Amino acid sequence: SLICPLIALPTSMKLTPELIQNSVQTTNPLGDRELDLRGYKVALLENLSATLDQFDTIDLTDNEIRKLDGFPHLPRLANLMLNNNKVMRIGDGLSSSLPRLSTLLLTNNCLQELADLEPLTALKRLRFLSLLKNPVCSRRNYRLHVVHKLPSLRFLDFRRITDAERRQAAALFTSGGVGDVADKSAANLKSKPAKTFTPGAPVPAAAAAASAPVSAAGGPTSADLLAVREAIRRANTLDEVDRLNRLLTTGNYAGFAKTGGGGGGEKQA
Repeated sequence: SLICPLIALPTSMKLTPELIQNSVQTTNPLGDRELDLRGYKVALLENLSATLDQFDTIDLTDNEIRKLDGFPHLPRLANLMLNNNKVMRIGDGLSSSLPRLSTLLLTNNCLQELADLEPLTALKRLRFLSLLKNPVCSRRNYRLHVVHKLPSLRFLDFRRITDAERRQAAALFTSGGVGDVADKSAANLKSKPAKTFTPGAPVPAAAAAASAPVSAAGGPTSADLLAVREAIRRANTLDEVDRLNRLLTTGNYAGFAKTGGGGGGEKQA
């Protein structure tokens, strides 16, 4: 697993206006004006107003930056590279500071949880994002979560986002999708203590009728619904997620809690 140092090296430098003004400034092969701030062991983003918003790209690779914030209003900046830093937090307000940001490279940093990525949802023009070699990449459904949260993205971790991935993300996370329906159902059950039950145990008829859709011939119970939710969490393939989504949307998952999907619900070819 990835381990991120918690203490910056004693050789860290301050990002001063003088350092910014004396750093290499070039026109890169794409024709963008680029500021090279690589390898200074900078720990804190500050004084970036000294750039006078004259750059399309700023390269801050190989520094000691822990938090992605401290930007002034830089409407020209479109590309930001922070590979090989120690970024573990992303500040709010990036969209107002960097309204044109379309490329953000955060390879080999220290972002841990999916919730840590939430501030990126405000970046409506973000097209390219790399989070490779961050601990968050190992979280369950990481890629589909990011695809859902950042619909403007075209590439994630240097792989093009496919239409199939967008459909899978929608099935898991959007309103009415598998993850959303299951989460809401679980929340409803939790808010009604009189109707709680032990998963796998028989569900009283009255509780099943109040908590889950039941057909005239004895439809799915709340235990079946929670079993489908758990199966989704354990799913290892997109085809399996698709199958479970069809079960949920058609209501054809009666008996799932007892069979695990092997003998009840939708028949498989």
